[in-house]
Amino acid sequence: MVSSDLWDESDAAVYDEEAADMFAPEVLGPAVDRLVGLAGGGPVLELAVGTGRVAIPLMRRGLEVHGIELSAPMAARLQAKLEADESLPVAVGDMTETRVPGRFALVLVVWNSIGNLRTQAEQVACFRNAAEHLAPGGRFVVELLVPPLRRLPPGQTAVPFDVSAEHTGFDTVDVVTQQLTSHHYTRLRDGSVRYGAGHFRYAWPAELDLMAQLAGLELEARLGDWDGEPFTADSDKHVSVWRKPA
Repeated sequence: MVSSDLWDESDAAVYDEEAADMFAPEVLGPAVDRLVGLAGGGPVLELAVGTGRVAIPLMRRGLEVHGIELSAPMAARLQAKLEADESLPVAVGDMTETRVPGRFALVLVVWNSIGNLRTQAEQVACFRNAAEHLAPGGRFVVELLVPPLRRLPPGQTAVPFDVSAEHTGFDTVDVVTQQLTSHHYTRLRDGSVRYGAGHFRYAWPAELDLMAQLAGLELEARLGDWDGEPFTADSDKHVSVWRKPA
């Protein structure tokens, strides 16, 4: 078993509601548009597919989409969203070694999910697994945060990323082990507060480029967001695209 947190039924039941901002058209739309373009009409595989936030819109844009998901309850939530005539196969397993049939024009892992793998060896294995699923000329896309270390003064271990009436979130960072824990305090409708935490290993873009090279992939593009803005020293995340040589 990989080092990832394993989301249970209670996590899956509240995922879509607590991640509602990520389903907003202004957030999801540019991601889906860019991914459709990168797929070029070919089949797509999403790693850590979750409840289908990205995979279902891709399928409904006419693409053949498959998924790999560690959490069976999350995969079940995805299947429950599909219409009777829709098909989006999901293999339950980890993204370092689970295989699905076929070769794909596009493999993707979005919204920091590669960081769910909390060791460097597992992240390297994920790149290799992605590369083995790609057809020649296919692309691997990763959306990942840039570690917030520029906002971390000496002696401080926590960085807030959201403070609102409904939600307070902050990251605690171990700069030695590259471990990051995201803490979420969410106010519920009855006035109570739900606490949740996610555990990640952060990696710099240059480290991911080396993982890609080990997997036989070549960097094609790096953007600051799905809408195509440039990646700069001030970007807080990146969308990186590596290509398998034809």
